[in-house]
Amino acid sequence: MLKKIGVVLLGLVAIALLGAGYLILRKPAMAEPANIKVDMSPERIARGKYLFTLADCSGCHSPHNWKLQDGPALEGKVGSGQDMGHMEGLDIRVPNITPDRETGVGSWTDGEKIRAIREGIGKHGNVLFPMMPYSSYRHMSDDDVRSLVAYLNTLAPVRNELARLEPPMFLKVMIKGVPKPVTEKVETPQPSSGRLYGEYLVTIGSCEKCHTKAERGRPVAGMQFAGGQVFATKFGTVVSANITPDKDTGIGNWTRDYFKQRITMHKEQLEKGLQPVGPEKFTVMPWLMISQLPESDWDALYDYLMQQVPVTNKVDTHPVQVAQR
Repeated sequence: MLKKIGVVLLGLVAIALLGAGYLILRKPAMAEPANIKVDMSPERIARGKYLFTLADCSGCHSPHNWKLQDGPALEGKVGSGQDMGHMEGLDIRVPNITPDRETGVGSWTDGEKIRAIREGIGKHGNVLFPMMPYSSYRHMSDDDVRSLVAYLNTLAPVRNELARLEPPMFLKVMIKGVPKPVTEKVETPQPSSGRLYGEYLVTIGSCEKCHTKAERGRPVAGMQFAGGQVFATKFGTVVSANITPDKDTGIGNWTRDYFKQRITMHKEQLEKGLQPVGPEKFTVMPWLMISQLPESDWDALYDYLMQQVPVTNKVDTHPVQVAQR
C-alpha cells in the first residue's frame, strides 16, 4: 500500500513539474508584425494626436509636474517615459516611446509599434506588462492605430534610458496569457452610431480599467465603473471615483450641463495657468486631456456612462488613512 502511495505521489510531483515547466517555457500568443509603413499625411497625424489625447498616452509615458494642478507633462519630455516608483509591489518604469533610436522606439518598424499597442508584444517578442492597456487597445480600429503610430512618429526624439520592468517570475508566467493577436478587421465607429461610439471612446480611454476596483489584478465582478481602485504613487495617493449613474454614490444626479462644466473648468484653468496643489488634490484623472477633446465627445461619454448599471459604492477619493501609508 505504501509503495502504491509513493508511486502516486511521485506521479503527482512529476505532473506538477511538467505543468510548471510548460507554463514557464510556453510562448505567448503572437503574430508577426505587419509589413507596413503608415501614411504621414497631415490628416492622419491630426487624427493620431486626437487618439494620443483620448487614450492619455502621455499620462503614463511622460514625466509630470505633480506639484501643479492636474499634473501637466513636462515640456520637451512628452513620451520620454518615466519611473513611477513602487506601486502594487513593483518598481514601475514606463518606457520611452519617442523616436529616439537608442532609448525609445526609433528603431521599431510601424508594424512593430502597431503590434505592441494592440497586442502587447514588444519588438523582440517580449510580453508587455498589462499595466499598458493593450487589452482595451485591441479594439482600436485598424485605421486609428495607424493614425496613432503616425503621430508617435512626429514626437521629438528624447534620450531617456529606463531599465526594463522586470516583474517576479510568477507574474511573468501569468501575463504570458494576456496578449492576443488581432486577427479580424476592426472598423472605426462613426460619431452618429450613438452607444457604439460612446463605448469606443470609453474603451480607448480605459475608463473602466481605472474606475473599477481590482483584486489580484482582476476587476471585481459587478463593480464596473463603481470606483474604489487605489492609486498609491510616490507623488501622492488617490482612489478612483464611482462614475456609475447611482444617484447616492455615483454621478446619477449629474446633469449633462454639470458634467460638461466639470470638464470645462479644467480647460479654463489650463488656459489661465495651472496652480500649485498639495497631496490632498493629487489626481491621476486625465482632466487636462479630456478637456482638449471635442464637446461632442463629452456628450458621447456622458450618454454612455448614464446607460450603465448603477452601483452603490461610496468612495472617498482622498482618504487620509490611505494617503499616510
